[in-house]
Amino acid sequence: MPSNARSTRLVIVESPAKAKTISGYLGPGYVVEASLGHVRDLPRNADDVPAKYKGESWARLGVDVDNGFAALYVVSPDRRQQISKLTRLAKEVDEVFLATDEDREGEAIAWHLVETLKPKVPVKRMVFHEITRQAIQAAVANPREIDRDLVDAQEARRILDRLYGYEVSPVLWRKVRSGLSAGRVQSVATRIVVERERQRMAFRTAEYWDILATLAVRGTAEGPRNFSATLVALNGDRIASGKDFEPTTGQVKPGAGVMHLDEAGARGLAARLDGRPFTVTRVDEKPYRRRPYAPFITSTLQQEAARKLRFSSQQTMRTAQRLYENGYITYMRTDSVNLSETAISAARRQIAELYGERNVPPEPRRYTGKVKNAQEAHEAIRPAGDNFRTPGELANELSAEEFRLYELIWRRTIASQMTDAVGSSVSVRIRAVSGAGEEADFGATGKTITEPGFLRAYVESSDDENAEAEDAERRLPNLVKDQPLTAEELAATGHHTQPPSRYTEASLVKSLEELGIGRPSTYASIMATIQDRGYVFKRGQALIPSFLAFAVVGLLERHYPRLVDYNFTAAMENELDEIAGGDHAAVDFLTSFYFGSEMGGDQSVARSGGLKKMVTENLSEIDARSVNSIPLFRDDEGRDVVVRVGRYGPYLQRSLPGAEPAARDTGDGGPPEDTSPAGDRAPIPEGVAPDELTPEKVHELFLGGGGERKLGEHPETGEPIVLKSGRFGPYVASGERKSSLLRSQSPESLTMTEALQLLTLPRVVGVAADGAEVLAANGRYGPYVKRGDEFRSLESEEQLFTVTLDQALALLAAPKTRQRRAAAPPLREMGADPLTEKPLVIKDGRFGPYVTDGETNASLRRGQTPEALTLEEASEMLAEKRAKGPAPRKRAAKKATAKKAAAKATDGETAAKKTAAKKTAAKKTTAAKAAAKKAPAKKAAPRKATTAADPTD
Repeated sequence: MPSNARSTRLVIVESPAKAKTISGYLGPGYVVEASLGHVRDLPRNADDVPAKYKGESWARLGVDVDNGFAALYVVSPDRRQQISKLTRLAKEVDEVFLATDEDREGEAIAWHLVETLKPKVPVKRMVFHEITRQAIQAAVANPREIDRDLVDAQEARRILDRLYGYEVSPVLWRKVRSGLSAGRVQSVATRIVVERERQRMAFRTAEYWDILATLAVRGTAEGPRNFSATLVALNGDRIASGKDFEPTTGQVKPGAGVMHLDEAGARGLAARLDGRPFTVTRVDEKPYRRRPYAPFITSTLQQEAARKLRFSSQQTMRTAQRLYENGYITYMRTDSVNLSETAISAARRQIAELYGERNVPPEPRRYTGKVKNAQEAHEAIRPAGDNFRTPGELANELSAEEFRLYELIWRRTIASQMTDAVGSSVSVRIRAVSGAGEEADFGATGKTITEPGFLRAYVESSDDENAEAEDAERRLPNLVKDQPLTAEELAATGHHTQPPSRYTEASLVKSLEELGIGRPSTYASIMATIQDRGYVFKRGQALIPSFLAFAVVGLLERHYPRLVDYNFTAAMENELDEIAGGDHAAVDFLTSFYFGSEMGGDQSVARSGGLKKMVTENLSEIDARSVNSIPLFRDDEGRDVVVRVGRYGPYLQRSLPGAEPAARDTGDGGPPEDTSPAGDRAPIPEGVAPDELTPEKVHELFLGGGGERKLGEHPETGEPIVLKSGRFGPYVASGERKSSLLRSQSPESLTMTEALQLLTLPRVVGVAADGAEVLAANGRYGPYVKRGDEFRSLESEEQLFTVTLDQALALLAAPKTRQRRAAAPPLREMGADPLTEKPLVIKDGRFGPYVTDGETNASLRRGQTPEALTLEEASEMLAEKRAKGPAPRKRAAKKATAKKAAAKATDGETAAKKTAAKKTAAKKTTAAKAAAKKAPAKKAAPRKATTAADPTD
């Protein structure tokens, strides 16, 4: 509590970590407290709606759409205690300073604090983009008022997302699956990923060949003597390369005017060129110059952290948040590439110290951003302060994650103020005439960097892992026109065209930014949301859409195309920017979107009558069966093969055209249920990507996983033995006997002999002395032997068929072993964690496989398998788990009984001593935990799968 109220100011920030850092820069007349993120929001569900509003028609939305879109805000239950504390402190001070982040979200938090606390003392807004002593003291000396335009823009975004989510999501419940969500930006981001997968599904590969020649300079030469050149033309016609083929047919594009060489043609030409003279026909040399990259903004930081460090967008922003709050970097949510004059001076001084004066350009570099309406902050992401600390200086202060990200930011900032990289590039053409008179032209390119400049500090990575690094050199000999060369080797080389690469988080953020969709504060949450909702899953760094995503995107594209139109979504972002700039009224914007307006553009939501009309009028036109069907192809027997998205997951179905099975209404408001015979369906294993459902893969799934396959006839009964797929997996059946496959068996490789063995289960091992049968059987927890109600586990599945009566009786006679079994060997050893250098292994746990470093465990997520999980993914999962800290222990319920009360009275003195000891220990534990764990700045509210998701797009 402040000692002198008249000279005391209350400074409110979002997080305890930020509060701790700032309090160190302010004098004793300041009290710095955290709001713990957002203090109030729209109701999450019906339980959050105050009683007096529950009867209102708009209560489910939390927005009174008929009265100026007035929002109903409620204080989050987990913030009430902190709000009470802040309210009390606000009454005891002379002024309140709101020091939340300087973007729209931070401005809105500041406004919500005023509305909630209702302080009687003056309230001022202090803003800063770095947490240093100088920046904080300058912010205190130059406060301002809350910017209502920024608040209005953020409030309009929040209401817009609520209306979109709460009006469109119920359509998905009715037509696809209950519990799904739609979001203004998440649905567009999902569409981008789905469209790329459609391109991959439609892709047809093409094979093309060329010749790689290893050429040598005759006699002595300056530089390398040998170099490689590729066949580029034959008799004046360009040789076809990957870009010349139509991706959907694998054929050469019409009008390409190229020669398509196959293997025989390439090998034949190579043979005819063997021993022929090669001559340089052209040498083109040009100067090479590369300017430095601009300093990081939010999107480029996420992209480079994904490429270089294998961080997810969330991991990047969480780590950057810690660096910012502890005063190491500037504010991390920004789309401005500008550097302040003090930052430029600091960078230029450090370049001179570390790399020499010749790497400092004569004039400072200033960058202009490509992002339209850049507004989130006034400076790029850079090391904090007027003098940058090198990564080496902070090595003992930062965690492994923080150090790697800080080094990335430091290097990028320093490089942005260094000299250009200069050198020369050369292009060479070489000709040889075959024995048949064919003129074959070969090409080679080289690059030499004479002065690396900024490349000494930083080289940007590419989303294409096969792309050449910018600092890579390709040296050629010094060649001149008409110079003779000798071909040491002529290798015919085959190539295949590749489908477009899947998006990664980095490339998806880049695509969203290029389209003008989303803003710096939303990219990380978009990446997390589309994965948490089950629309996208990760395989390595690649983002793969689920079949559920195909169904949802298909519905929106067919029936609400404007809602997932890229230009429309970007235009809405621009309108929100206009509100932030005071050029547009939030109420007019929301009214036009929700109720419609003649002022909207052609085919816009407003001109279509508004969102409310769209979702109510079009609902009956949506055919749920069509929406939940993803056509694949027609098989060799003329059957149409489609993927159906069912209530229990996706499955394959095949049927002749016009003979599709009828759909049955489930009666619960959800999509209709398929009634096709079991033999025409096959489940799709979890983790299978849509583009992997080739005719061969589909045949395999029907063969072993969903259809029926006759293995033969039973030698004793003559009945057919059939391999089938059931709810609990594949099994064999013959007559009335059935038996599930063992864990070590697969449907694809099951033999007739193995099937006959399975059908003997449960096997009668023999009869005990008391006349009871002893059986060997396979159960849910593995193989076992049984006599009456007594069970004992067998060590292996093989023992089901080999265990004898004496062995079984000996097992049953032994006491049950209740101690824990010996630890099972790990499923996979992954190597050392790049962050901690501890060995990582994947183990099989009670709830499925998990990765561990011996101290921290992280369960594998949906779509991940022990075989496919990469070391980077495992490291990221463990880092996220460590950042969350240990799970809070559940307190045991207190039972007030007379007996315990009496015991307490008798042992009062002892109990008091124990209580005191416990309190002391608790204090130490709490302090240790607080020091070890830094609370995140903003904590997302828990989601409910059964209610409309509330997107934070």
